[in-house]
Amino acid sequence: MSTFAKRERLLLADLLETAGPDAPTLCEGWRTRDLAAHVVVRERRPDAAGGSLIKPLASRLDRVMEEYGAKPYEELLQLIRTGPPRFSPFQLKQVDEAANTVEFYVHTEDVRRARPDWSPRELDPVFQDTLWARLERAARLMGRGIPTGLVLRRPNGQTTVAHRGTPVVTATGEPSELLLFAYGRQDAAKVELEGEQEAIATLRETKRLGI
Repeated sequence: MSTFAKRERLLLADLLETAGPDAPTLCEGWRTRDLAAHVVVRERRPDAAGGSLIKPLASRLDRVMEEYGAKPYEELLQLIRTGPPRFSPFQLKQVDEAANTVEFYVHTEDVRRARPDWSPRELDPVFQDTLWARLERAARLMGRGIPTGLVLRRPNGQTTVAHRGTPVVTATGEPSELLLFAYGRQDAAKVELEGEQEAIATLRETKRLGI
């Protein structure tokens, strides 16, 4: 049975193929080749992938990213499509869904929304509910360092607090858009912001949103 993670994985690979290796992405400093290398390293080199969060491993991650980035682009795309190696925990459906649904959705949009002619995808309600559930669990982690209070609100009125503080900014949008906003893609996310104008400007410019 297809899963959200598998669907987003294949969509990401297709977008990366169409874009080619040197297209822009929303990830600062990364072209599509860099993003493809990141996805492969994250799944296949756990000894290095932790460098994105653990400073002592950062230099190792840089070396491994450079190694994978030098591979033929087509090989990177095939590794993304085929998924993690046989004995990886990512092979388990539950782990794949938990770890990769949001990861691949966000990176798919990193490729899509870096184009000048992009438009929002129409996502089914079940997927939106799934993204909202993930957002509720991760919101405080992603908003922990921001300089304002932040409330995330769905059009149906459901809310979750990303950061307690004043002044408070309320971001309203579909879960898919709120997720991108909370992951630091403020300029690309289709959300409405309410609050003091100075606080809104500060929130839009902060680099502290995300993990």
